[in-house]
Amino acid sequence: MSGESRILIIGAGPAGLTAAYELLKAGFEVTVIEKEKQVGGISKTINYNGYLFDLGGHRFFTKYPEVKKIWAEVLPDDFLLRPRLSRIYYRGKFFYYPLRPLNAFWNLGPITSSLAFLSYLKARIKPYRNPENFEQWVINQFGRKLYEIFFRTYTEKVWGIPCTRISADWAAQRIKGLSLGKAVMNAFGLKGKEQVRTLIDQFHYPRQGPGQFWGKMAEIIIRKGGKLILGTEATEIIRREERDFSVKIRTENSTEEITAGGVISSMPLSELILSLQPRPPDEVINAACQLSYRDFYTAGLIVSRERIFPDNWIYIHSPEIRAGRLQNFKNWSPEMVPDPSKTMLGLEYFCFASDPVWSQVDGELINLAVEDLEKLRFARKDEVLDAAVVRVPKAYPVYSPDYRKNIIIIKEYLETLRGIQTIGRNGLHRYNNQDHSMMTAIQAVRRLRGENCSPWDINVEDEYHEA
Repeated sequence: MSGESRILIIGAGPAGLTAAYELLKAGFEVTVIEKEKQVGGISKTINYNGYLFDLGGHRFFTKYPEVKKIWAEVLPDDFLLRPRLSRIYYRGKFFYYPLRPLNAFWNLGPITSSLAFLSYLKARIKPYRNPENFEQWVINQFGRKLYEIFFRTYTEKVWGIPCTRISADWAAQRIKGLSLGKAVMNAFGLKGKEQVRTLIDQFHYPRQGPGQFWGKMAEIIIRKGGKLILGTEATEIIRREERDFSVKIRTENSTEEITAGGVISSMPLSELILSLQPRPPDEVINAACQLSYRDFYTAGLIVSRERIFPDNWIYIHSPEIRAGRLQNFKNWSPEMVPDPSKTMLGLEYFCFASDPVWSQVDGELINLAVEDLEKLRFARKDEVLDAAVVRVPKAYPVYSPDYRKNIIIIKEYLETLRGIQTIGRNGLHRYNNQDHSMMTAIQAVRRLRGENCSPWDINVEDEYHEA
């Protein structure tokens, strides 16, 4: 096999593994390196003493037939069709999401509900022209009152910056097509010609979490001759000629070089740029250094209660509770919990790696999670039998006001480097869902085979993608 057919893939998350899977079908020689010791990236499933929990919630829902085909090939008999139920916790009350008008009216009360409706009418009559940030975009769709209640606190908890410093692109990408009017119509069964994608009421999910799927795909890749090296970090990517690369990798005990005819990377875009040799122009380096990321950690708690709440997950808007979201993995799949008399919960906390909380010992973070659980009145401290903490650095690419300008600079530079492609959420600095990340990998393989397409084409349509 020629050197051009040897492809190195950086990252064994949904994008990287999908790229390897498709490349092997096409006859390429593939090596995948992964910094962590477990495949799946942010979609991995953690096994803690037989109890399973995810790093967030990862539904298997897609509009792409190519992705559906891969799901069926890899895990044909182990998907469950699960009902969706999620609510918002705000000021001690639970609001159904998607919106149920009577529930919202009852919880808000007649005065606040009336003010919210008047605020919505004002926004429709006098909207922001060409909204520049998240706040302006959401106010246009829902009115200021509902923005303050249902969007501002949670969004700022997730991102750690004011909504006025989050690009309107974020809202347009994630909630495009959803407004107060459409949400109310949906609640009364008046969905129009096309149902808004955020309002789907069921999804597929592997019996033992998304990690089951990605673990199975990794097994297939190895069985078909691909190489998978875990606990390995790419530190330098040296481009000698168009199809001639040398990648320096580092493990706990050694360093070495791997040669390849092409590189497909899902590592954070900023890290990719800083690892390239010859060194990119200063303008590109500066753009990469200005990209920012949000980190988070999950506290998985085993609770001695058979049932706690019916939701798959709950959004926590109340600022007095540090957690941003609460997952009930037993409601994702009963097989996540080996003892049916127990429940596995996941409390998610968003922060920056520079924040003091990131460096706290696991015991302190578990105590914080237990305190939040008690404030929510879901369990007492003595009912928490065991717990584990998993940190996820650079989990979310931040849509800062100038991110688009920096991405354009980086993208235009990378287009000049034949043989290097970026894929996935961090590889494109785009808040992709799992299926989007898979499609970016499929596009990268197609492009490698000579088709006129690009991973950058995925998740850019002016429509909502299930979030």
